[in-house]
Amino acid sequence: MVRKLTIVRVRRSQSDNIHQELQWLGNSLGLFSLRDKNSSCFRVFITLVRRAKVSQTISSDEIAEKLHLTRGTVIHHLNRLMDAGIVVKESQGYILRDTNLERVVGRIKHDLDMAMNDLMEVAKDVDEKLG
Repeated sequence: MVRKLTIVRVRRSQSDNIHQELQWLGNSLGLFSLRDKNSSCFRVFITLVRRAKVSQTISSDEIAEKLHLTRGTVIHHLNRLMDAGIVVKESQGYILRDTNLERVVGRIKHDLDMAMNDLMEVAKDVDEKLG
């Protein structure tokens, strides 16, 4: 399984605004780009976060209709969210990788730890072979 995730260190402003905190979380995970003028990825992300709270999948067509986006745009963002390990596809649709964001981030951290362990192992092996 290949996951592509970018971690960006973004200054966090103190806020009780849930929208700003979700935006910061997504920005820190490299999910939202400046090219996304309509915040469509953010809106897809929010939709999935809300659905996870009740453990319900949602189809790309439902997301597109709900957010007034094209299905192609929704699929593009869903693919990015799946590549990052945040969303999974199930038979009835899409859902967050786990039931809440804390668990999702914990699982991403585990994925990163495993990838870093592999990198360290290969780096050590290369160093030994180079002498």
